[in-house]
Amino acid sequence: MPTRKSAPPAALRPTPPPPNPEPVDKKNWPLWEIFIRSRQGLSHRHVGSLHAADAEMAVENARDVYTRRQEGASIWVVPANAITASSPDEKDVLFDPADDKVYRHPTFYDLPDEVKHM
Repeated sequence: MPTRKSAPPAALRPTPPPPNPEPVDKKNWPLWEIFIRSRQGLSHRHVGSLHAADAEMAVENARDVYTRRQEGASIWVVPANAITASSPDEKDVLFDPADDKVYRHPTFYDLPDEVKHM
């Protein structure tokens, strides 16, 4: 009698993208920002933007457009209208308060050789 495999725990199952509540006109597909993690990298990097009807289509199109040589390990797609960014004109106000906090720049610590990816 064949053994039955159990389903993976919920934490390991992929999360489906949320359903698109309203149909999108083909001429006005939303803009998605694309982030790719390379096979040897630890972080995702912004690689570009594309238009797609929903998140699933954005992932598929991003795979086709930005990972043609199978160099990607993971793809993130984010609706462009969900991104909030600071203005480069406000950089002094935004980043100057950190200059007087030396502990935020731990250049005086010695890291053991066992510690990687810091």
